[in-house]
Amino acid sequence: MSNTAVIGSPAQSPSWAINDTFGTRTATPRDLLRASLSGLAGLNPFHPGEAKETSKVKRRIKLLLVDDHPVVRKGIASCLARHQHLEIIGEASDGLEAIRKARQLSPDIILMDIDMPQMNGLAVTEALRKELPNAKVLILSMHSNTEYVLRIIQSGARGYVLKEAQTDELVKAIETVQSGESFFSSDVARVALNQFVRGNGDEPNSGHLTRREREVLIHIAEGLSNKEIASQLGVGVRTVETHRERIMRKLNIHSVAGLTKYAIAKGLISIRGELKS
Repeated sequence: MSNTAVIGSPAQSPSWAINDTFGTRTATPRDLLRASLSGLAGLNPFHPGEAKETSKVKRRIKLLLVDDHPVVRKGIASCLARHQHLEIIGEASDGLEAIRKARQLSPDIILMDIDMPQMNGLAVTEALRKELPNAKVLILSMHSNTEYVLRIIQSGARGYVLKEAQTDELVKAIETVQSGESFFSSDVARVALNQFVRGNGDEPNSGHLTRREREVLIHIAEGLSNKEIASQLGVGVRTVETHRERIMRKLNIHSVAGLTKYAIAKGLISIRGELKS
């Protein structure tokens, strides 16, 4: 079984909270990555020297499987079928259907792909975090680049497993997330660590954009004109042009192609959706 990173959540603390000597605080992406990588050695990263083992949860866990490829869904279901404590109670093939099924079925854990029609997995995760806070999302995807890892953490997902992972690792991830902890495949954590070691302080950060600027950026990346964006947002064309100028200045990117590439790298839009346009 491959090494994995497990992050413990203290009792009665928010899912992304950390108890340290200074009290309870919200975990930052850097904290979570440090926790993931320390977890590779089986240590509690916030209390050095304390061993941390994943709780083995054997009660029945209800799963919602979300992926736009029927073959992938069937394959995952087949791999999990021999584990009697895991029950797939529903499937969804796009983001909007995932939200509907989550409302109807109230799963314990949602196994979520990233690239899907209608609404990508990260956007769905952010929506579910607000609407159904008790539903835990475990991302199951093929992406392992740093930008995706950071976006996944920020979206509120409880973990990330690569699709190429062995069944035992996926089962462990499900059990770990159900127990209230977080789980990241070691390969994913290692990619993130390498990025921090190299340093990423000079890279533009979409967090510097306002909510409306992010909306405009997404529409630009989706190929909409200023007039179309104005119609979508209910504002004037000149307002959209102003937002576009500010976005380019903040990100130091001065072409639509560059903005599109940036939006894809940040996980703001689906790669598949861009290829279709």
